Amino acid sequence: QVQLVESGGGLVQAGGSLRLSCEYSGRTFNTYGMGWFRQAPGKERGFVASISWSGGNIYYVDSVRGRFTISRDNAKNTVYLQMNNLKPSDTAVYYCAASRSYSGTYYSASLDREYDYWGQGTRVTVSS
Repeated sequence: QVQLVESGGGLVQAGGSLRLSCEYSGRTFNTYGMGWFRQAPGKERGFVASISWSGGNIYYVDSVRGRFTISRDNAKNTVYLQMNNLKPSDTAVYYCAASRSYSGTYYSASLDREYDYWGQGTRVTVSS
């Protein structure tokens, strides 16, 4: 069974930082591309960041570039999202996802339908 479990969400003031973690398990899981998505209340789920199995291919949505950093530690079966200089507009439930066929293009990596497995999400609330 493939499982992804997010953690690290919470309430933080604008300008603060959080680090989200996603622990994963499953057959050949470390060869999968990983992504972070987020969904604000009443909004569609949207792409945040993605990383290839080797860490050599990384994408960010424009609104988080320079503030967020995605990374992974395959030995620990964990992908991270370091979030700095948080803004109220970052408030959302953040989801970790895994793709069996990560293509290395921004277009495909940013589409939630390209991901095969999803975690349950962790809530991030940024106050003004």
